[in-house]
Amino acid sequence: MNILFTASECYPFAKVGGLADVVYALSKSLAKLGHNVKVVIPRYYIIDRSTLEHVPGVLIANIGGKDYYAGVFKSHLPNSDVEIYFIDYELFFGRKSIYTDENGKGYVDNGKRFTFFSIASLMLTKIINFNPDIIHANDWHTASQCALIKTRFRDDFKDTRCVLTIHNLQHQGMFDKSLMELLGIGWEHFNSFEFEALGCVNLLKGGIKFADAVTTVSPKYAKEIQTLEFGFGLHEHIRAYAYKLYGILNGVDYEVWNPKIDKYIAKNYDLDDLSGKKECKGNLQGVFGLEIRDDIPIIGFIGRFVKQKGTELIATVIYRLLDLPLQMVFLGSGEKWTEELFSKVNSTHQNLKVFIGYNDELAHKIEAGSDLFLMPSLFEPCGLNQIYSLRYGTLPIVRAVGGLDDTVENFDPYTKSGWGFKFYDATPEALFNTVKWALETWLYDKEAIEVMIKRAMSKTFNWNESAKQYEKVYECAFR
Repeated sequence: MNILFTASECYPFAKVGGLADVVYALSKSLAKLGHNVKVVIPRYYIIDRSTLEHVPGVLIANIGGKDYYAGVFKSHLPNSDVEIYFIDYELFFGRKSIYTDENGKGYVDNGKRFTFFSIASLMLTKIINFNPDIIHANDWHTASQCALIKTRFRDDFKDTRCVLTIHNLQHQGMFDKSLMELLGIGWEHFNSFEFEALGCVNLLKGGIKFADAVTTVSPKYAKEIQTLEFGFGLHEHIRAYAYKLYGILNGVDYEVWNPKIDKYIAKNYDLDDLSGKKECKGNLQGVFGLEIRDDIPIIGFIGRFVKQKGTELIATVIYRLLDLPLQMVFLGSGEKWTEELFSKVNSTHQNLKVFIGYNDELAHKIEAGSDLFLMPSLFEPCGLNQIYSLRYGTLPIVRAVGGLDDTVENFDPYTKSGWGFKFYDATPEALFNTVKWALETWLYDKEAIEVMIKRAMSKTFNWNESAKQYEKVYECAFR
């Protein structure tokens, strides 16, 4: 098949979250299965044009009756033949940040920016003479393409099907209803069954309606988003289209996240020889200025400091946690109050170290050097760090939601089965008790911990299997 991936991010060119990793890895895996795959993202300010190849010609995208003239550049995804194209329009994408201003608020013209990008991506196919069998849209940023190819551009894409992947339902692309004029698909589609929600345009809602197939990034999340608790107001709408909804677990790029070949960690190790993990733990303690100790565990946390990731739960019990015989290392950024609180605790407690921001090398060191990894998410469409942790022999402590529940089997102290620790209630007490349970197991049941580590490291969640499931979804989209 000819497959066009359209997304707002793609690793390593532009990355804010897991979306970038999925687009990168899945497109490469589909290409390895024999498909002709191309990716298109905006050319943000952070992407140096001098490293890209200019594509001759001018791309014209009409939004709201006005023609916008854009440039096009291209490159290849690292270690692959997959071409990635960049839509270059300085007014919309020549900014330091992808989605938000310096105050962390979404750009006021985000609706217009990504409506332009969605239309421009379709126009790109004409310039590069690419006739897609599948347009694979991702999240609200390109969800409108599912409607565009069925309405405004139906004559150009009559043989094309659109698959929409929901990476995070919390973000739906809600904008003023005037955005309908920019889309140019007709006001008849501004109704409660298509694009209208609370008097606004909801791009993801419309995309779900018009998509030939909808996927989420884990099987459990596909079920959760049909419920009031996790549906963010769209649960009934999604339930109506459950017949075309599929949950496919994200894979992991083991060429990047693998302690056997990881270039960032102090000493490589694998399932057959775990001796290097001890050295990685000492290195992590040294890098963060923790006391060098083998007799207590390190708990790692990598993620955005936002409510979704359970940081409020952690904050509520942080002082109680630090009274336990353990060390903690946090890597992330987000809401200011969280950054300030964790930084304050960092300055008063020797067994917590915090790095505000993101650093890829530190992320690898935390995965390899930690004994336990904490992910107390309120909801988690898939999650990747818990899967990385498994490969690094770092046992995850997770809330049993979404992909966390799909990938982590709870430890049973009687049968010694499982490879992690789970809790179910989104409460500080449940988090604290589960951390304490994991800690006590680590301190007093070394044999069980060793068995779990080997079991965890033997688990594989590779993209090849996920890509084969997407192949089946693409086939279903033509039925």
